[in-house]
Amino acid sequence: MLRIFGTRRVPRETVHHVTRALFAFLLNLGPLGLFGLGVADSSFLFAPLGNDVLLIGLVVRKPEVLYALYCAALATAGSVLGCLVVDLIFRKAGEAGLDRHLPRKRLDYVKRKVNRNAAWALMLACLAPPPFPFTPFIMAASALEYPRKRLLSVVAAGRIVRFVAVAVLGLIFGTRILQWSSNETVQIFLFALIVLCVGGSIASAYGWIRRNRKVAEAGVHS
Repeated sequence: MLRIFGTRRVPRETVHHVTRALFAFLLNLGPLGLFGLGVADSSFLFAPLGNDVLLIGLVVRKPEVLYALYCAALATAGSVLGCLVVDLIFRKAGEAGLDRHLPRKRLDYVKRKVNRNAAWALMLACLAPPPFPFTPFIMAASALEYPRKRLLSVVAAGRIVRFVAVAVLGLIFGTRILQWSSNETVQIFLFALIVLCVGGSIASAYGWIRRNRKVAEAGVHS
């Protein structure tokens, strides 16, 4: 039995089975799975490191340079499309929309960074791993009317650099990564990541529905 997050015990066989089954499903989707995950993670779902892990898995399974670049390009395209969805919503919602969707401390921090130098703030958000926030920077840039073409261009540049770097790591350390994948600690990490992604996505979707419902009700009563 293994203790996950220090509270509940999960049988090792369950960890092994769930991790392998879900990862195999995503791998079987191929680069299109990367594209879909990129759209979801860059908009309103929650999948920290999901694209990076899946990208490495695909490259390890098929260690070819052109294929690795293709995967990185699709992951980038998905991320840009997800950012476009966020931009379409928050450019219309304006700063009032930010107040409804971000905690005050995070909102102040993000707005300060975007106002100071939006391009560099966006680039850092694209390159930095979790827990550095990404989507809040896209929300703020859109709400503050940072030019859409420039926003998407910066996101595309930052994401392609990140995903190409991840793909290269997969090509270089492919054999070692395959050996690590059978390690119990790695499987526990992946299982915990899956639980975190599912739980975070449910919470994120619920929060969006709840906040938008309150906004709609306020509009009706006014």
